[in-house]
Amino acid sequence: MDDALEIRLEPSLDIDDAFLDTEDQDFEFQFSPDSIRNDLARNAQSLGVEDEDDEKPRNGFFESTMESFSTLTIDSDERSNEDNASSSRFVSIPLSNPHDGFPVNSEPHEEYPPDATETGTPYPSVFIDLSSHKVTVSVDNTQTSAPLPSASIQSHSRSTSTAESDHSGHSTKSLPTPELSSVTPTHPNFAASTSTSVLPASSIPAMTTASVSDTPSSTLKPSPPTHRLTRSVGPSALEKFVSKTRPSFLPPKTRQEDDKHMADWEAMMKQSRAAAEKRRKALQERRLAREKKIDESLHLWEKEIVPDWRVVHKNPKLRKLWWKGIPTKLRASMWERAVGNPLALSKDNFRSCSSRAKRALNSGAFSAATLSKIETDIASTLPSLHIFHRETGPLYPDLKDMLCAWVVARADEGLGYTFGAAKIAAMFLINMPIQQAFIVMRNLLERHCLRSFFGGSGAKEDVEAYYRIFETLLADGMPKIYFNFKQHQVSPASYLLDWIVPLFLDHLPFEACARIWDVLILEGDSFLYRAALGILGVLEPRLFFPDRQELLQLLKGENKAAIDVATREGRPLDGGKYEIYGLDEETLWERIDSMDEWWKESTWNRLTRRELPDL
Repeated sequence: MDDALEIRLEPSLDIDDAFLDTEDQDFEFQFSPDSIRNDLARNAQSLGVEDEDDEKPRNGFFESTMESFSTLTIDSDERSNEDNASSSRFVSIPLSNPHDGFPVNSEPHEEYPPDATETGTPYPSVFIDLSSHKVTVSVDNTQTSAPLPSASIQSHSRSTSTAESDHSGHSTKSLPTPELSSVTPTHPNFAASTSTSVLPASSIPAMTTASVSDTPSSTLKPSPPTHRLTRSVGPSALEKFVSKTRPSFLPPKTRQEDDKHMADWEAMMKQSRAAAEKRRKALQERRLAREKKIDESLHLWEKEIVPDWRVVHKNPKLRKLWWKGIPTKLRASMWERAVGNPLALSKDNFRSCSSRAKRALNSGAFSAATLSKIETDIASTLPSLHIFHRETGPLYPDLKDMLCAWVVARADEGLGYTFGAAKIAAMFLINMPIQQAFIVMRNLLERHCLRSFFGGSGAKEDVEAYYRIFETLLADGMPKIYFNFKQHQVSPASYLLDWIVPLFLDHLPFEACARIWDVLILEGDSFLYRAALGILGVLEPRLFFPDRQELLQLLKGENKAAIDVATREGRPLDGGKYEIYGLDEETLWERIDSMDEWWKESTWNRLTRRELPDL
């Protein structure tokens, strides 16, 4: 080396100077913009400044000749105002994935003209706020000589190797666009590279800041949404496997234990079905024995009651015999005599009413709505007997003719069809010919209580009076049920109408209804209420539900739990609605007989006189 290297030890900000032992401690440092510029110029070699050709890093898009060395603000006074102005426009973008790169948009772009970087095109300055993870990119718009295409920034969608290859080129030199956005780097390398070049100090005062809100929506592509699992309708495989009855604090069952418990459950269900079948057989045997006993008393009926049925009101023994049930052979005649003929209807009454109904049907004068209501009522009449089926039932034509004739007979009084009348007509048709059944039905429905419930809107006040009578009897005889209904706001209108209009045929077994009809025809309207109270007495253990809707469903015979039990035990569901609760003739009459201790006919008469003074 011909030229000696001259080393001047002057004040400098070189990081190596801090560890020199030969430093003059008495030297006075001056920290001013001029001294910093001079020092940086003298120590350009030590700061790693390369040749002009090496100063142009390429990132695949354009080149840069930026000669700045640091993000240190030299002219602090001039820069402070600009910082204050730009700080209000910082936008925070969350760091969704710290390992993602920050690739440049791969869409086709135009090549820059040769003089694009030679005309003094300003380059952006990056301001980094490490405390809030904010980056603001600003550019000097006043020195841009020609519009340049913007490089839109998109979220990372390439592979990791591609992203890492682009990190070395990420800097503010690769974004020479007049419309830039403030972005938050998602990779550490990006944050480091953006802090290695800034604009010269002379161009700082003329800078303006562009935020993310100023960038067109097309330049920023949202990151792909994360996959969100959706559940299908119904229980999952895990929910089907997990036991609903096992306490949560216990560990899961083993396979062997689960199989053992399942076998035990199946054994218990088998025993339950066997016990239910045994009870049904025992009940059937008792019913057959009771019917046999009634048939054996036929001679007593023919000798004591048939000559004059009114004797039962004078003879308690014969009255008790009547309460046990009328023999099937004598039921038609006994019903006809006990109901009587207060309307003084002739034997030809049905023939005349039926002929009028047929003429109305043939001429189209018969109401289509009434005819549709009759068909619907017949379809739900005693479905377990299958004798009133529209296509195969042998008694379907007689039932329809009888109901049409009854509608014509009521039309003279201005009354229409009442849903539930088909059940009463069907009960009479099963026990007697159609002409006799028609007359007995019309006379029975003329009794005041039934006439009120079949009287339409004109008898609304009388129906309300009968509701009050029933509430009073319920409060006297069954106060717990009464207060439970009051607490749940369940009035007699919610269930009593559905019982009285079809005379219990919708809710009770056929044999129980036949026996109730025997006593009802003898005793009158009072027994109608006594039978209703007996039904509530049998259902009493089931009536104390915390939910009003569940209580109403039970009274309608639609309790889901009871239906499931009846289905499991194999009991038919086409009979009376209350059969699923175990309500049969035997249990009902046990409850009715137990009411002798408090039931008094005088109480009924007093209540009817109070609520129905015109009766």
